[in-house]
Amino acid sequence: MAPSFKICLQTTQSDLARALTGAFENLIDPPPDAVTQFEDGPNAWRIEAYYSGAPDIDALALRLKSVLGQAVPPPELASVPDLNWVAISQAALPPVEAGRFLVHGAHDRARVARGPNAILIEAGEAFGTAHHATTLGCLLTIDRLARSRTFARVLDLGCGSGVLAIAAARALPRADILAADSDPQAIRVAVANAKANGAGQRIAFVLANGLAHPWLRHVVPFDLIIANILAGPLRALAADIDSALRRGGILVLSGILHSEAPAVIATYRARGFALLEHRRIAGWSTLTLRKCGHRPPRVVEPTGILAKTPTPRIAGAQRGA
Repeated sequence: MAPSFKICLQTTQSDLARALTGAFENLIDPPPDAVTQFEDGPNAWRIEAYYSGAPDIDALALRLKSVLGQAVPPPELASVPDLNWVAISQAALPPVEAGRFLVHGAHDRARVARGPNAILIEAGEAFGTAHHATTLGCLLTIDRLARSRTFARVLDLGCGSGVLAIAAARALPRADILAADSDPQAIRVAVANAKANGAGQRIAFVLANGLAHPWLRHVVPFDLIIANILAGPLRALAADIDSALRRGGILVLSGILHSEAPAVIATYRARGFALLEHRRIAGWSTLTLRKCGHRPPRVVEPTGILAKTPTPRIAGAQRGA
């Protein structure tokens, strides 16, 4: 059923606009059919959420205020004509600048300068367009880390659209990069995005639940692990991530609400990690930690295709055992 109603909110605060968009996309139940964020003049933004049925705007305003922990602009309800709102919502997403990176959709290709820092990612069936604060926080962190450190082997755990693995390939041209996700559709989208951005031969993709895949077990330890997932799974994966990261390696965690960050930090500190940075964007936290534990990771000698190359150079995904 095509959306018949839209909720519109307007603000002069860019961070609040991003937070509202993220709340509609990830935290409001039931979620809208589509969400758009427009620049509506100088220092003005408009957020529109489309629904097939008319939502209770008073209840919605209270929910947004509770989720974000701050006052929100009063929402307005309007009816809409029968149009292709998925296409409209994709076309409405503006380019996002994140450090050296500029993430954009195909609709902005003509006005975005070509170059190694431009990353083409279409809004679609896999998470990660840089419009969400968690992806933005990871991109900013990758940019910062690549300016002062080198990494030989990188893992993007829960890669979604593949944007973070692509960014790592751009910023770390000598690194071997693996990207894993448990969703087959996400892997298909990520592989296509890597090819579209000329990184298809730089990134090996695996379909895996967490780190449960022979490739991932055979190529440890990693120097850098990036995991933009959710707070609960990140805490549950702490032991596996600890085993997969070399001593002194760097870990970037995101998908964490501010209120959830202390518990995630405590979980990893208990395993010997030190917090290097806590980046806060629009209600979401991105954590950078260093492994300082005394237990070196268990290294398994590669076999088969992994014995021939540190990171398999493939165009498609490998399925887990």
